[in-house]
Amino acid sequence: VVLGLLLRPQPGYPFTLELRIKYALAMDGLTVRTTATNVGESACPYGSGFHPYLTVGTETVDSVILHLPAGTVVGADERGLPLAAAPVEGTEYDFRRPRPIGSTRLDHAFTDLVREEDGIARVALGGRLPGSGLDLWVDEAHDYLQVFSGDPLPDVNRRSLAVEPMTCPANAFRTGEGLIRLEPGTSFTSAWGISPS
Repeated sequence: VVLGLLLRPQPGYPFTLELRIKYALAMDGLTVRTTATNVGESACPYGSGFHPYLTVGTETVDSVILHLPAGTVVGADERGLPLAAAPVEGTEYDFRRPRPIGSTRLDHAFTDLVREEDGIARVALGGRLPGSGLDLWVDEAHDYLQVFSGDPLPDVNRRSLAVEPMTCPANAFRTGEGLIRLEPGTSFTSAWGISPS
């Protein structure tokens, strides 16, 4: 399935982008490929993010085995704006070795992702039953993953885990961190996906 949108200039984002998102489902999982093309007359900032919620059949995320190969965590203030980045080493946010999520409350961005030889970074979730695990993978365009256990949301409340691929961190349009500069006529493509493990 391919979805397209011509994003016209508007307050807060006075640029014109042509967006195409391709969802491909195959035996090896789901692949999501996004292409943004600057069809305007001036260079524009660009960043993207997705919000998949994942479950491996457990009642809550507490017993889920999480492997998140990231060296840095970024918390947020009460308005959701990023705080200073910090190493995960020695904190409850260190999931570089697979372990249960337990009671850890997650609403944090993770970066400094460890990548495989092909540039892919993988987050693995494991359940109790054999074959119930899954991987969320991101290409090199995604330097950040927002991970959210849904604690404050009554309709989520730890029943699933959001693992959100992002090309830039929250508040990037204000800080400039991680933003992509698209010149007129140029495109940027990024990909992520979910596969059984």
